Amino acid sequence: MSQTVVLGVIGSDAHVVGITILEQAFSAAGFDVVNLGVQTSQEEFAEAAVAHDAEAVLVSSLYGHAEQDCQGFHDVLEDHGVDAVTFIGGNLAVGQDEFEQTRRTFRELGFDRVFDSETDPEDAIAALRQDLQISPTESERATINS
Repeated sequence: MSQTVVLGVIGSDAHVVGITILEQAFSAAGFDVVNLGVQTSQEEFAEAAVAHDAEAVLVSSLYGHAEQDCQGFHDVLEDHGVDAVTFIGGNLAVGQDEFEQTRRTFRELGFDRVFDSETDPEDAIAALRQDLQISPTESERATINS
């Protein structure tokens, strides 16, 4: 059974390249990906997660205002009855010098995992598999061990 992830760029951010790469990577890894595109509202994330019975909600933001865009995000998910793993990644804060502080901020906002803009998609896929307790397939294990 394939796991469904909802992916989008939150708020007023219009950076599309990153989520396109993520969509391709997660699809190739065997996930069903619902790509909401750019300038996605919190409500749209929640509605899509419900409509597609998503196991994970992946939020991207590259324009540095993610903290503002994500205030109350997990409340909106909860109000819609969404019980999914949540990841966020990108250039999350303007002048992001100390990423560990940024990571703490977004963990406090409720995100299960927080990634910087330099994260390899394979690292996010591995983290999601771990969080969803999905074992890699035999061919994936061979690739990882080569």
